[in-house]
Amino acid sequence: MEINNDSASYKPGDIVYVFYRNPHTQDVANVQAAAVVNHPDNPSELAIFLYDTYYPLTNEMAVYQSEAEALDVYEQYFGFE
Repeated sequence: MEINNDSASYKPGDIVYVFYRNPHTQDVANVQAAAVVNHPDNPSELAIFLYDTYYPLTNEMAVYQSEAEALDVYEQYFGFE
């Protein structure tokens, strides 16, 4: 399953799902809903708005259109067998 995205397919107002690592405990990650917005410093570019922070929406970011898809990939990478 591909983990990057086609940022051209998103538009401001879309809700997407990303993996988020706890900044205080780096070995903890979870799936988090985030909003696609216009980047405030460059309105012609899209960004992910998550926890009051803007992250550039690039093809290197793992972004999923549904929570189910994000959870499936999360389980593949972080789940226990």
